[in-house]
Amino acid sequence: MTSLVDRYVYTALRRIPEQQRADIDRELRASIDDAVDARVEAGEPRDAAVERALLELGDPDKLADSYADRPNFLIGPELYGVWRRFMMMLFTTVLPIVVVVTTVVALFGDDPKAGDIIGGAIGSLLTVGAHLAFWTTLTFAVIERTGLGKAELRGGAWSLDDLPRYEPRAITVGQLVTYVAWPVIVIAAIVLQQFTFTEEPVLDPDGWSFWWPLLIVLVALKALWAVWLYRQGAWTRAVTVVNAVLATAAGALMVWLLASDRFFNPAFDWITDSGDNLLDWITPAAIVVTVAGALWDIAEVAVRGERARRGIPTKVAGTGNTYKFG
Repeated sequence: MTSLVDRYVYTALRRIPEQQRADIDRELRASIDDAVDARVEAGEPRDAAVERALLELGDPDKLADSYADRPNFLIGPELYGVWRRFMMMLFTTVLPIVVVVTTVVALFGDDPKAGDIIGGAIGSLLTVGAHLAFWTTLTFAVIERTGLGKAELRGGAWSLDDLPRYEPRAITVGQLVTYVAWPVIVIAAIVLQQFTFTEEPVLDPDGWSFWWPLLIVLVALKALWAVWLYRQGAWTRAVTVVNAVLATAAGALMVWLLASDRFFNPAFDWITDSGDNLLDWITPAAIVVTVAGALWDIAEVAVRGERARRGIPTKVAGTGNTYKFG
């Protein structure tokens, strides 16, 4: 398991500019070692001495801000770490889902055009992102100044239990939601494009005899794979192999349908209005994206699984040190 000191130092270094990390890494470790040695000489057990020394240093995010000379004016130091983590969650989970949903709705709307869809996606990204940032920050600023709900939001005083564990062998609840959300969105898009939004579906209706149900099953199995991984809590060889099989099967099916002109509906208005030239570049581009996505998925899971099984340490840029998590 990862040591408390490594977890503490790594958490602090994440928020330090890279050019400062080496000095601060040495300084922080020396400070912790001195404090621990002093307590051990006074008769405390080493494990208890480490815990007390880290508790005296306090929240590593606040410590990092003090090292980097980075005061937080709008959101005070008590809530800044909570605000930052909440914003990261919104921008990495909520915002992508909203943009994808609005793009799918636009794609299956009346007379969709590529420029309008791309512009709408960018507009949604900027508009929704701005609203998420503004209203979240405003809420935290009001809490900071009024004190209403501040203790509950802060969760009490910082403790060692608040340190991230950096365990690469298990996915978090947030990662599970992301893993499951994308298959749900894809399945919803496949079904909705056939029955709603447009008079003519985007995908070839003949595929409902076998190919689209098969693709839906493969995508649903990917969501079940994520649930299985979460419940198992470890990146095993079985997890890697099953993911590779699912990614290969779904990717091969998509490529075959695209290459054999069984993917897009030739009667869809956007295609008929634009002529054959549209399919001439959309089909090869879709094949390239599909193959690249499948290879990336297989490689990412394989690398994460291998690193977890072998316990390969994580390098932190600027420190010259490695941190072994897991």
